Amino acid sequence: MKKIYILFALASLGLSSCKKLLDEKPTSVLTDQNFYTSAADAQAAVVGALSQLQPQAYYQRTVYIMGELSGDCLVPLLTQNQERIDMYKLQYTASNIEINNWWVNSYKLISRANDILANLPKVNMDAAAKNNLLGNASFLRGMAYFDLVKSFGDVPLITHPISGADDPDFAPTRTAASKVYAQAIADLQFAEANCLSEDKIVSANKGMVSSGAASALLAKVYLQRASTAFADANDNQNALTECNKVINSNIYKLMTNYSDVFNWDLKYFPQQTEHIFDVQFGINSSSTVQNITIRMFTPLAGGGSGSFVANPYVFNSLYEGGDVRKAWNVSNKVTDPKGVVSTVDPWISKYRDSQWVLGSNNSRMNWIVLRYADVLMMQSEAMNNLNPNDPNKFNGLNAVRKRAGLTAPAQQLSLDNTPTPSAFVDTLVKDRARELCVEGHRRWDLIRLGRLKQVEQAVNGFAVQDQQLLLPIPQPERDVNKNLSQNPGY
Repeated sequence: MKKIYILFALASLGLSSCKKLLDEKPTSVLTDQNFYTSAADAQAAVVGALSQLQPQAYYQRTVYIMGELSGDCLVPLLTQNQERIDMYKLQYTASNIEINNWWVNSYKLISRANDILANLPKVNMDAAAKNNLLGNASFLRGMAYFDLVKSFGDVPLITHPISGADDPDFAPTRTAASKVYAQAIADLQFAEANCLSEDKIVSANKGMVSSGAASALLAKVYLQRASTAFADANDNQNALTECNKVINSNIYKLMTNYSDVFNWDLKYFPQQTEHIFDVQFGINSSSTVQNITIRMFTPLAGGGSGSFVANPYVFNSLYEGGDVRKAWNVSNKVTDPKGVVSTVDPWISKYRDSQWVLGSNNSRMNWIVLRYADVLMMQSEAMNNLNPNDPNKFNGLNAVRKRAGLTAPAQQLSLDNTPTPSAFVDTLVKDRARELCVEGHRRWDLIRLGRLKQVEQAVNGFAVQDQQLLLPIPQPERDVNKNLSQNPGY
């Protein structure tokens, strides 16, 4: 198999139809009866599911519109694309096309995963290989449900292919968020138990889901649920356990140089030791899907479209002296096609690619979903939640700070300079922005850490209303499914 950035489409892998319109047996149409016949079919189906992450309206662009515009790191160009401006200004509406994109593409991914989980078990193939593929599909379904539940709260929970208009789930009602979280956790636990470890994924299959990716995402899910009204008493301990699995595996480690996290010549393990799960992209050709992100962030003077800029707070106030991440992540300089350097409004410069053709969409950059620095910081967060007086809670966070050049005694955190749980959260909020800015985490981090209202007011001057902790259910979905209720306040 080629790297999983190769797009594989099987009529969008919706292998069941809404109605059986003809009695004739199809001879040239892929169905769940005639497709899942071999190990090659099973592998292709999983590649097709992974490819569903690639569209611009999902994990190529909408991911940071959802996760970063509500926060303090990213600002859209304020002269176009009203839906992006509305997300930044907290003016959420049920008609926002980007909110609808997030919903629709999440359910497309769930549909593909459901098809695989229902049909792959009947394929005659090696049991371990089959379970690895089933684990990949389970991970993707769990990931999609996590994205949905943290965005919308109660959402329809569908775990099987929809057979037609007479299926009870053809027009589903919303399921309690607590049950959606439970399903996401169950899916990720299955993935953790059945996916290959990163060091066992062969070169041709780089980019598939590893057991480490399932552990890392489980940690994130447990931490997010721990901040809800329906938290489980063991969520923080379970999050810590999952972080420790990743850390103690000795498979992943921080790259020595922060810039190498974004070096696309080092896309795959073992050269790239920090990425745990990425959405894969390749260079512009007939067989690969390229990434538009670098063009979106690069200013016009540098050959990009400048559709998004850095929040001035990131350039002016976020970073401590000596932090090497600032010079990589945000800049007020840009080089034009003739090599002339000019001063511009600060922009997010962390995504770079030496092979990017200016003005094109052909970046090789992957979208990083999970990486090791995030796991280290989640470990510290879980430990603070469990025992604020444990001095070891700083270890993970300090390792990340040390890599960033913050090695002076006063820059390494301890109970002496960060004595209270609240003080720890205050610095964690900033440190997660310094390390992970515009990687799709910010809105969810601020909600989980209880700082969205404070940060929006202090940095952007926007007042967050309680109902805005959830997004509205998209109106196009409610128009076609009268059983979908709306979130309060919308």
